[in-house]
Amino acid sequence: MILSSQSDDSRQVDELAAGVQRGERRALAEALNLLDDRRDSSRARSAELVHLLQGDTLAPGAHMIGMTGPPGVGKSSLGACLITEWRRRGLTVGVLAVDPSSPLSGGALLGDRLRLHSNPDDRGVFFRSLSSRGHYGGLSAEVWPMCQVMASAFDIVMIETVGVGQREIDISRMCDTTCVIAQPGSGDSIQSLKAGILEVPHILVVNKADMGAMATRTASELAGALTSEHPDGAWRVPVLSTSATQGSGISELVDCLEAHFQTLLQNKLLKHRRRGYQAYWIVNRLQEEFGAHGVERLGGEAAIVEQIQSEIPDLYRQYDALRRQLADRSPTIKS
Repeated sequence: MILSSQSDDSRQVDELAAGVQRGERRALAEALNLLDDRRDSSRARSAELVHLLQGDTLAPGAHMIGMTGPPGVGKSSLGACLITEWRRRGLTVGVLAVDPSSPLSGGALLGDRLRLHSNPDDRGVFFRSLSSRGHYGGLSAEVWPMCQVMASAFDIVMIETVGVGQREIDISRMCDTTCVIAQPGSGDSIQSLKAGILEVPHILVVNKADMGAMATRTASELAGALTSEHPDGAWRVPVLSTSATQGSGISELVDCLEAHFQTLLQNKLLKHRRRGYQAYWIVNRLQEEFGAHGVERLGGEAAIVEQIQSEIPDLYRQYDALRRQLADRSPTIKS
């Protein structure tokens, strides 16, 4: 159950933002609860919080990593191994675990499954489970704003998404580095690549390498399906093998994740990418509320994205400004 962020002892938003930046667990929990509170009374405080944390830039900052793949592939076990390695290297980690929605309550069905694999006493790791709330891309609308909160407090922000197959392209529009996990012998990842989602992974991982020849064959097939560098440019997608049960390949995967992040920084791609993520989030929210016709009334998706990317990042205020434009043109729409 999500507790209301509007309690009597609730801190002022500036104090809350400062607590988040210091990595205070209570402040983090309160901030994430605030963003998840859909009541009108919370919207202004949410907007101010994200404004304070984003400042006037979206880069650099924490490395935002997306972990995705089909159910049963071992994302949670592999994620726990990654957390252990990051902590060994002295890095702090925030985790957003996006789960399927309960058809009755709308809440997360699986809950804090990744937390079960980790040390609950480690203050350098913070977990938050979040329901996908029926979003086909495997990510709910709250993920991007919550990433901004967690990126202010941690070195690494890892998003583990619900496994729903080819529609998880949304993760590539939310994270700096997208890691797709493949199951040995299933053929799902090969078919996904052939179906046209080659732009999704920056790193392909065949987990359960302890399965031997089957895992080796899957890795070879994946490598053969990759014929060129990633559409982002300046990066050729590697295929790595890991075993979460044996702890093998974990250090190499962490090195590869860091190498991709450094490539983005060195080629000055990170700021542009993150502005694009924010624009994508805003356009999606407008489409959900006003439909394709509403977006066209603002000049179309391309024009909105260009406008947003040219402005100083300010997530909710940018969204509200565009929403008001539509409200002014349609008196029946509540601004």
